[in-house]
Amino acid sequence: MTASLTRFHFDSTGIRIATSVVALMLTAFVVLPFCIAQDKQAKMLRHIVMFKFKETSNKENIQKVVDGFRSLRVSIPQIAGFEYGTNNSPEGLADGFTHCFVVTFESEMDREIYLPHPKHKEFIEILKPHLDKVLVVDYWTSE
Repeated sequence: MTASLTRFHFDSTGIRIATSVVALMLTAFVVLPFCIAQDKQAKMLRHIVMFKFKETSNKENIQKVVDGFRSLRVSIPQIAGFEYGTNNSPEGLADGFTHCFVVTFESEMDREIYLPHPKHKEFIEILKPHLDKVLVVDYWTSE
């Protein structure tokens, strides 16, 4: 009877190894799918919009345009993210474009809802009298 008990006896090193193997397996089965899901969710659709304003547009007119664009994130729930800024590049390659806006969407369908949205159309009417030139680039984020 004593011999059969020793067959199943683990020393402390064996227990530590078994515990480590179980921990690694749990990590693989629990954490790895979560990481993969996070990676898939990380891809976002960026809608980059740059404006060159007419020389006749003053600071107040331009600020009305900026405020109008900023208000879209509150009015249109499909906008997942929004940021903007003015050019400060020292390279001198902006070709007169002074303002850049980044609108983020989770899907192309969200962008399709945004473009004809009544609030977006209202914003375009505020923009039109002051716009000299616009540049728009959309892309899916990637590493």
